Amino acid sequence: MKQMEGGVCAAKGYKAAGIYCGIRKNKSKKDLALIVSETRAACACVYTQNLVKGAPIAVTKANVADGYACAIICNSGNANTCNANGVEIAETMCDLLGVALGIPSGDVVVASTGVIGKPLDIEPIANGIAPLVAALGDDSNAAAEAIMTTDVKKKEIAFEFILGGKACHIGGICKGSGMIQPNMATMLGFITTDAAISPAMLQKALSEDVPNSFNMVSIDGDTSTNDMVTVLANGMAGNKPVTTEGEDFSAFKAALSAVTQYLSRSIAGDGEGATKLIVCQLKGAKDHAGAVKLSKSVINSPLVKCAMFGADANWGRVLCALGYAGVPTDVHKIGVTFSSAAGAVEVCKNGTGVAFSEELAKKVLSESEISIEITLGEGEASATAYGCDLTYDYVKINGDYRT
Repeated sequence: MKQMEGGVCAAKGYKAAGIYCGIRKNKSKKDLALIVSETRAACACVYTQNLVKGAPIAVTKANVADGYACAIICNSGNANTCNANGVEIAETMCDLLGVALGIPSGDVVVASTGVIGKPLDIEPIANGIAPLVAALGDDSNAAAEAIMTTDVKKKEIAFEFILGGKACHIGGICKGSGMIQPNMATMLGFITTDAAISPAMLQKALSEDVPNSFNMVSIDGDTSTNDMVTVLANGMAGNKPVTTEGEDFSAFKAALSAVTQYLSRSIAGDGEGATKLIVCQLKGAKDHAGAVKLSKSVINSPLVKCAMFGADANWGRVLCALGYAGVPTDVHKIGVTFSSAAGAVEVCKNGTGVAFSEELAKKVLSESEISIEITLGEGEASATAYGCDLTYDYVKINGDYRT
């Protein structure tokens, strides 16, 4: 596998675009994105588990029930959630795009992100469809920008990989910065590939991947209403279609994981107000479910997040978070080490503090990416969770998010 440029346009047969159409007040920010496949593609989706769901999710579920789609349209600036005519608006977006592209409206994935409970006017979107289609091109920079809300950085990646002796490509873009506590997060992820794979196996690959990628990200403990990850696979690479488990399916899953892991880290590092990516690497748990729960408990802890912001090696907060996770654990076996590009410092061994250099710890925790390495000594299971520090700016951003 090798990394490449192009994002969702790295794979054969895809084009993307992003424009400002008038949904946002800030005219300098794009607010309408489009991804199109030349041919009808196998489609798989995973959605938020929040009981309150955005209208686009209901429409997308109905549209991709047959396992296929041709295009993805997404607006930012308004979530189209808890609106009386939300489904009508989402369906109209699909209808308008279908006419513009000459495809059935049922082959459109529709998504929205932004403020919840604010009416969404179809007029700017309707007026934006023609210029959006006209802007379709061979890179996904504009589309990645158009789906951003409070994100600071665009998030996109692509890889080339071999499947059945054929060179295949897979790429993705995503957004996500706040209201992020899976399963999943206030995130939208759009992934494209030219690999040939059946809808059933594509859905299986995505459903098995998300618990170890996007569902391991937490920014603030809130699960949003519009979360969606969509994968399109148009088969234009020409490989023998993947229809069963085996070597090719494993290779595809590895390529998909490379994309989702990168995007997950990108989301965590770009959390609202964040200055640091925090990676909790937990090993030695009795089982995987317990490892997941423990690692996410650490990442979710407001006190741990604040300590990381202040570069304070307050390891007791890590043990505290492990202790209330609800997973039976021998606290007398726990070890904790903080590490970064500046080095590593062991702060706890066998559940007890060890002498360490506060000066070194400060340097380690002042880097932009920090690992909290935890050993339990009770089994072979492990898990990695992604999060960020909790800063003053998080409160500022969310104190006036709607207004």
